[in-house]
Amino acid sequence: MSKVKLQLAAIQLVSSPDIAENLLVVEQQLAQLRVHNSDGAMLVVLPECCLIFAKNDEEVRQFSEQKNQGIMQQALSELCIKFNLYMVAGTIPIQADDGRHYAASLLLDPQGVVLAQYNKIHLFDVQVSDGVGSYRESDNTHPGQDICVVDTPIGKIGLAVCYDLRFSALFRAMSERGADIMVLPSAFTEKTGKAHWELLIRARAIENQCYMIAANQGGDHVNGRQTWGQTMIVNAWGDIEAQIAKGVGHISCSYQAADIDKMRQQMPMASQQCFAPSHLK
Repeated sequence: MSKVKLQLAAIQLVSSPDIAENLLVVEQQLAQLRVHNSDGAMLVVLPECCLIFAKNDEEVRQFSEQKNQGIMQQALSELCIKFNLYMVAGTIPIQADDGRHYAASLLLDPQGVVLAQYNKIHLFDVQVSDGVGSYRESDNTHPGQDICVVDTPIGKIGLAVCYDLRFSALFRAMSERGADIMVLPSAFTEKTGKAHWELLIRARAIENQCYMIAANQGGDHVNGRQTWGQTMIVNAWGDIEAQIAKGVGHISCSYQAADIDKMRQQMPMASQQCFAPSHLK
């Protein structure tokens, strides 16, 4: 586990269909974060659909980019360099071979290099009693297949997105691969977020004795969607280290790697687990 002094941060947005507008807001929030945390390593997590919250899912296709190309990916790389930080940008629509796109969460380093691309595995095909009603993410989004845990100088980072939160086996698998920090860019709806957002985030942190950085969209969007907000950072004991309610803003806290080490020694859940995925035939 990394002993680097590290600030964990998350930005909450109310993203629109305008990429340039969203980029400006992200840059403003990063600048404010760096004012309060002027030096040292920093990991910042952006919400799902951070740069393009389109009027409908079909519209996203015309803005989707080829892997390692496009204005969104280039702009995010430049922001990492400008502010000297690690960033999880969730999610950018990256073109898939079947005409759909991946909901791709990108992990970038302070040199602007993409260290990993996690493609959202669990897609939001559900009925919700809100103003939208029916969600069919798979109509336009290609599901990912691969679990993603990245060993970096600041720690081992596990990547998930939004609806993935409901599937504990994914987080257990990331834990088995050594994840100490798990990140969750999201656009949780008002209805589902109110019921389950905090409950599930804290549960995943406790179950896996890790930090959870959950960056959510938070407000009323141009396309009629309502998102829950409540972006939060939760430590390995399940305590909320920082949280923001609705609207645009940011939070941060110090990462205490030693606390995770101590907790895992005193309560060795990983070695005591009788039904971990690797134990099942």
